Amino acid sequence: MHLFHPSRRRRFAPVALAATAAAALLAGPALAATATAAPAVAASAAGKIDPALERAVDGGDEATFFVVLQGSADLVQARAKQSKRAKAKATYGALRSEANRAQRSLTAWLDAEKIGHEDFWITSSVLVTGDEALVDELAQRSDVAELVQEKHYAIDAGETTTETAADEAGGTGTTATPEWGVTDIRADQVWSQYADRGEGVVIANIDSGVQFDHPALVDSYAGNDGDGSFTHDYHWFNPTGECDDAAVPCDNNGHGSHTMGTMVGADGIGVAPGATWIAAKGCESRSCSDSSLLAAGQWVLAPTDANGENPRPELAPDIVNNSWGGGFTTFYEDTIAAWTAAGIFAPFSAGNGGNGVSCSTAESPGAQATTYAVGAYDVNGTIANFSGFGPSLVDGSAVPSIAAPGVDVRSAAPGSEYATLSGTSMAAPHVAGAAALVMAAAPTLVGDVAGTRAVLDDAARDVDDTHCGGTVDANNVWGEGKLDALAAVVAAPKEAATVTGTVTDEATGAALPDVSVELTGTGSRTVKTGSDGTFSVHLLPGTYDVTLSGYGYATRTLAGVALVDDQELVQAVALAPVPAHAVSGTVLDVAGDPLGGATVAVAGTPVPAVTTAADGTYTLPQVAEGDYTLTVTPSAPVLCNGEHAGALTVDGDETADVQVPARTDRSGHSCAPASYGWVAGKTRVALSGDEDAATVALPFGVDFYGVTYDEVAVTTNGLLNFLAPRVGDYANEVLPSNAAPNGIVAAYWDDLTVDKKSKVTTGTVGSAGDRRFAVVWTDVLVADGSGDRVTFEAVLHEADGAVTLQYQSVPDGGAHATVGIENQAGSDALQYSFDQPVLTAGSAIRFAQGDQR
Repeated sequence: MHLFHPSRRRRFAPVALAATAAAALLAGPALAATATAAPAVAASAAGKIDPALERAVDGGDEATFFVVLQGSADLVQARAKQSKRAKAKATYGALRSEANRAQRSLTAWLDAEKIGHEDFWITSSVLVTGDEALVDELAQRSDVAELVQEKHYAIDAGETTTETAADEAGGTGTTATPEWGVTDIRADQVWSQYADRGEGVVIANIDSGVQFDHPALVDSYAGNDGDGSFTHDYHWFNPTGECDDAAVPCDNNGHGSHTMGTMVGADGIGVAPGATWIAAKGCESRSCSDSSLLAAGQWVLAPTDANGENPRPELAPDIVNNSWGGGFTTFYEDTIAAWTAAGIFAPFSAGNGGNGVSCSTAESPGAQATTYAVGAYDVNGTIANFSGFGPSLVDGSAVPSIAAPGVDVRSAAPGSEYATLSGTSMAAPHVAGAAALVMAAAPTLVGDVAGTRAVLDDAARDVDDTHCGGTVDANNVWGEGKLDALAAVVAAPKEAATVTGTVTDEATGAALPDVSVELTGTGSRTVKTGSDGTFSVHLLPGTYDVTLSGYGYATRTLAGVALVDDQELVQAVALAPVPAHAVSGTVLDVAGDPLGGATVAVAGTPVPAVTTAADGTYTLPQVAEGDYTLTVTPSAPVLCNGEHAGALTVDGDETADVQVPARTDRSGHSCAPASYGWVAGKTRVALSGDEDAATVALPFGVDFYGVTYDEVAVTTNGLLNFLAPRVGDYANEVLPSNAAPNGIVAAYWDDLTVDKKSKVTTGTVGSAGDRRFAVVWTDVLVADGSGDRVTFEAVLHEADGAVTLQYQSVPDGGAHATVGIENQAGSDALQYSFDQPVLTAGSAIRFAQGDQR
C-alpha cells in the first residue's frame, strides 16, 4: 500500500492485476460492502479462502491473515443522531457491541487452541498467524465469511526538492506568501473575506506520522498546551510501534508531515492554518500494513490515551485525510462507512496509477463509491498525468469526486525543512483543509458528511473532459471539477453567530496569547488566543458558557451568553494574575527507594521541569496557584518504574511526595522487584546445542494473557514459548513485536548455547494450590565468543498466575538480553530491559497478572 506520490507509485494495467498481488490491496480484508449488509458467503469452505492466502500456506508455511466474521453492525440509529459527538458515540457503541457478539465464539476457540490473535471492532475481524491446517479449520466455521492474507505495501523514498529554514526568503524558516495551491482554491480569500482559517475544527490524518514540533505544525497541534509542554493522550496514536519513542508524534518518512502541512501548516503552506490536528501513524517506516491501518481507523473514530485505553469517541476529529491506497478492492469500506455514520468527513487520494489518458486507473480506497476521492492538477490547471481516472474497477462508480492542486506542492518536511512533492497525496489535503474552512464558517455542517460533500461539489469549477465518461458537470477525469474553497464557503448554509474577542492581563493590560477559550452550549468549540490575544469563532445560534483559562491567571467564565443568527459579538476579557509558590518533595521508585534522575513537571504549564537528585528530592520554585497534574517520568533504564500523573493543587507552598506506580502493559500486567528465593531444578530438559527447543508438561494450568496452558516450550535461548517450540530465535528483539516468537516469557533472551558444562532443568515446590514451577538454565554459554556463562530461572506461580524471573549469575548485567513478557499476538508486552546492563546476581523480578482487559 504505497502513499500516493508519482515517483513512488507502481503502474499497472488492469488486465494484469490478478497476477500482481504485491501491487494492490487484493489481499487486504474484503469487508462488507455496507455497514449493514452481511458479507456474501462462498458456497464452500474453500471458497472463503483468499487465493493469495492459499498460496502462502501451501507447502507447510505459515501466514498472517484476517478472519472476517459474518454480520455487521446496524448503524442506522447512529447516523440519525443530531450532533457529531452523539453520532460518534452511537457508532462506536454499535460497532463494539457487534464485534463482541460476533467474535466471542471464535476468540474463545482460538484461546483454547493456544493461537494468538488481534481483534478489530471496526470490521469485526480477527488477525491470526497459522498454517494450512488452521486455514482449513477456520474456513469450516459457519461464523466465518472470509479468510484474507494480510499484506504490507512498500513506500518508496521518492525524489523531493527540500529546503532548510536558512534557504527561505528572509531567512525566517517560512514565508507568509501563500503557496500556489492555497491561492488557486482561493483559501486565502476565505481568510481575508470571512476571517475564517478553520478555527475550532479538528483534522486528523492516517499517514506515516507527523513531526509535531516542525515550525509549521507545532502551533496547530491539538496536544500543544501553549506553554512549551505537550499532551499526547487522545492526540496521537502509533499502532506500528515505529520511532524511538512511539508515544510521541513522529514521522520517519516525511509524507505525513507534508500532507498535514498542506492542511493546517503555518505561514502560507496550509489551507486551514487556524484548525488543529491530531494523527494516527497507519504506515510503518517504509510500508503500510493492513493491521496498522485498521487500528488507526479505529482510533480516529474513538481516540484513546497513550496506552491505547479509555476510548473517547466524542473526541473524534471532524475530518480525516487519507493520502494512501493501492489496488482495486473493497478494503477499508467498513471503516469508511463507520466514519461516515460518526459524522467524520474523509477525503482519499484517487491514486497515481494514471498515464494522462487511460481510464479506470483510480485505486482503492479512493476507487470505492463510498469515498470522496481527489484527483490532482498542476499550476497551469492541467490534470496530472499520474492522476487516477474512473470509472472504478471496484464497483463501476464515478471517480474522482473532485480535483485539487497536486503537482509541485511545497509543504513541511523532516527537521525544519520544506519539500516540494507531487501526487494525489498532495491533492487530498487541499480538500481536507477546504472542508475545515467550510465547517468553521458553517457549523451546521460539522458532522454532516453528505452536506459537506454537496457544498464542495456544487462549488467546484467545471472542466470539460468526458473521454472517460460523464458530463461537463461531473466526469471521470475531474469529478465535479476544480476545488474552490471560497465558493464553497459562500454557498455554505451559514446559520451562525460570530464571537470575537481580546484577552488581556487585568494588571498590566498586556495581550495574553495561548489562552484557551472553550464555548459550550448549543454547539461546542474550543479555540486559543493568538499572539495578539485575540480569538474568533463561528457558532450555531443558542446559549453558551464561555470559559477562559491560561496558566498564571484565574479562570473566568462568562455564563449564559445568548447568540442569534448573523450576530457579531465582540468580547473584551481581562484575566487576573495569581500568586506563585514553591512545590517540593521526594520521589520514590516502585520498591520504595529514592528515585534519582526522574523528571518532575507540572503538565500544561510553562514551569520548567526539574530532575530529582540522587536522594529523590526535587523543588519547583515557582508554580502559579491553581489545579494541575503533577507528572513524574523515570529516566532510563525505566525497569519496573511506571509514570506518575496525580492531582496537584497549589494555594501556598506545597509538599508533594510521590512513589511511582509499577509499570504495566495494556493488559494490566505489572512488574516489580521481588525477594530472591531460588527454586532448584531436578528434572533435566532434553536441550543441547546452540539452537534447540523442547516442550515440557506443566504441573498445573498456567494462565498467560487470558489463556490457560498445560505445557510450554523451552528454548536454549532463554525463552518460554506458550505457542510453539520454535528454534532460530537467537536474535533478541524489543517487546512487543508482531514478528515471532510471540506468547513468550523472555527470562534471558540472548544467543545462548547448552554445552557439556551447562544444563536446563525443571523443578516444582509447594503444595497443591500454591505450587511454583521453575525452568532453570544453569551455566549456559553466551554464544558471543566471550566464554561467559549465565544462570537464571523462570518461576510460574499456581496461586496467582505470577511469573518470577531470578538471576544467580549474570555476565555484564544482561547487556545483550531481552527480559519481559509478551502476549500471543505480539501486540502487547511488558519489557523490563532490552540490551541494558541492569541485572544483578541474587535479584528477582515479579510479573503480576493483569485484569485481562
